[in-house]
Amino acid sequence: MSELLNNREYKKEKLKEILRRISNGEDVAELKKQFKDLLRSISPLEIPLIEQELMEEGVTAEEIASMCDIHVELFREAVAQKFDIDVLPGHPLHTLYMENEQITKDAEMLNMYAKSLPDEMEKNLQSLRNLAKQLPLIGITHYTREEMIHFPYLERRGLTAVPSTLWRKHDEVRAKIKLLLKSLDQEKDDKDEFLKKLRERIEEVATALVDMVFRENNILYPALHAILSEGEWAAIRQQEDEIGYYKVKPSQEWKTKEEPIYPYQIEGALTDEQISRLPGEIKKIMESKLPEADEQRVEREGDIKLDTGYLLPEEIDEILKAVPFSITFIDKDDRVRYFSGGKRTFQRTESIIGRPVQLCHPPKSVHIVNKILKAFKEGKKDSADFWIKMGKSFIYIRYIPIRDRNGNYMGTLEVEQDVAGIRELEGEKRLLDWK
Repeated sequence: MSELLNNREYKKEKLKEILRRISNGEDVAELKKQFKDLLRSISPLEIPLIEQELMEEGVTAEEIASMCDIHVELFREAVAQKFDIDVLPGHPLHTLYMENEQITKDAEMLNMYAKSLPDEMEKNLQSLRNLAKQLPLIGITHYTREEMIHFPYLERRGLTAVPSTLWRKHDEVRAKIKLLLKSLDQEKDDKDEFLKKLRERIEEVATALVDMVFRENNILYPALHAILSEGEWAAIRQQEDEIGYYKVKPSQEWKTKEEPIYPYQIEGALTDEQISRLPGEIKKIMESKLPEADEQRVEREGDIKLDTGYLLPEEIDEILKAVPFSITFIDKDDRVRYFSGGKRTFQRTESIIGRPVQLCHPPKSVHIVNKILKAFKEGKKDSADFWIKMGKSFIYIRYIPIRDRNGNYMGTLEVEQDVAGIRELEGEKRLLDWK
């Protein structure tokens, strides 16, 4: 039996049998039980080849779409060999796997629509466009969460090769999706040439998406599971919502009482036990070079703990001087507490520190100042914007109420910036042009 499971032709025929039985109304769960060993042996990269054969045999795209359910079962079986994700609803790993199931389905449907062209051209092309427009969200949410939240935990422990390789692969997928969207908007008179190019783009995207799912499910996620503590997962869960998710919503069932642990709080290299639980692919990388943990301590003597990081007072002062805009802070008693140095359109001198803000404006405009402050204090407004042309300059001024975590008014921030150059920007600049 094991020899048969290594035979791709055998697996193809068996998957075709499963598909036909699904089409006849048989229960997917029952079929999964019957073909358990087969589902565990097949690689997701083999699925598109099987689908192509089925299309050539006259099976419709709608019928083959039911294979998406087999994909889901396939990935559940693969994951179950690592650990049981069914006991982790709401856990960040559970969410990642659920997103990958959705990504696999979308890659599958992408192929289905492409293979059904040129039949019902307009209908299928529109369905294809609708699906393709959703794909950039994979990079914006799923990949970005991994790059910004998960990768730092590996890097801190010296495992930099895996994150850098996967990030490069993420960018390749993003580029392929962008090219696909461009191709969909370039329909030409030569329909055959258009369809040929479009199919090529779709195959590239679908293959890249499934390949990335396979890499993540079998390398990245098992590595994270082997290394991260409950507190680290707690910190990850706290940050996830800021970036968002791809077509799934995490449940609230997973809870932990552990305090969140961020990458910069981790000390020490990987333990022997952690290394023993790592996927084989990562162990092979480590055979040639053992990872060197990042031992740099983030908090220094004299640092001020801010909401999201640490800074020395002199760093804060120089940062506020360097930002490409100027700020002035008025406290809850309407007194000027601070203004930043650097280039300003409206000059400030240290003599205004402690001065009532009403006395810093011409008498004719004091009523406007008071109206803004009153609305901020009452919680009725969240900003007041003005812009003024002054010669070649275009000055944008924004007043923003500052509130504490409980919503209590603390004061008002005035931000002033010459945006003339910004307003003239066109196109894109992605490369450094330094000489």
